[in-house]
Amino acid sequence: MANVTAKMVKELRDSTGAGMLDCKKALVEADGNMDKAVDILREKGLSKAAKKADRVAAEGLVAIKISDDNTKATVVEVNSETDFVAKNDDFKAFVADAAEMALNTTATTIEALLEENHAEGKALKDVLNDRIATIGEKLDFRRFETITSEGQISGYIHGAGKIGVLVELLTDARDERVLTLGKDIAMQVAAMNPKYVSRDDVDAEYLAHETEVLTAQALNEGKPANIVEKMIKGRLEKELKEVCLLEQTFVKDSDFTIKKLVAEVAKTVGSDIKVGRVVRFEVGEGIEKKEENFAEEVAKQLK
Repeated sequence: MANVTAKMVKELRDSTGAGMLDCKKALVEADGNMDKAVDILREKGLSKAAKKADRVAAEGLVAIKISDDNTKATVVEVNSETDFVAKNDDFKAFVADAAEMALNTTATTIEALLEENHAEGKALKDVLNDRIATIGEKLDFRRFETITSEGQISGYIHGAGKIGVLVELLTDARDERVLTLGKDIAMQVAAMNPKYVSRDDVDAEYLAHETEVLTAQALNEGKPANIVEKMIKGRLEKELKEVCLLEQTFVKDSDFTIKKLVAEVAKTVGSDIKVGRVVRFEVGEGIEKKEENFAEEVAKQLK
């Protein structure tokens, strides 16, 4: 019987995407023959992951998990190829497990987290590959981010998992009204997607770029050069109210800006409140979706 080495197991795993244990079993069964081991995995439906490597996973789910004392929270994104799979109960359970593990880990990278043990008794990456084999689509644990705070953290999930937001509120207060404020601000961030929290966060490069664009716009409109500067100031002010969270009009009550809302709640609970970190994940953002003609895809399947 051939000696199955760790290097052989890794090579088979890299080429098939199957779990480490499954690769070892297949190599033992194949007496060390790599090609035969690949066939064994294929016959068992365990190498589906590799066949799907060139597909684009741009759908999926975002999930959040917050500690009981609201001082630590994480948001994760796991992608699938189709929205249909994003509604699959097994997939939802995997995403929820991933969020739970991300909340409790000390790992700072996806790679490290995927090596950690899942409740099923094997590495999270192997559980992911099991889901790929079962569900029959390429799945990708894309990213996670964790916030730890001395204040309070609230979260909001929009569109059944299409957008997830975490909002940190820096405050000494431990009050349900603070958490409600955080959720309202998270809803605002989900809806309006601000670039910055406050004016203080706006970088000089952004201001210079916007000034240049707005100046060109005004000059192209034929405005006299002597009033262009005043116009730019007004237009930039209007734009900052749109891109800065604290300056935005509250979507649930137009009588308030977010800054005014925060001040109102701070007064009510008798403690200072400041908006700290804000994290917003939207499913598939930044992923170039592969557009395929449906008729061509059907023709491919029939060949």
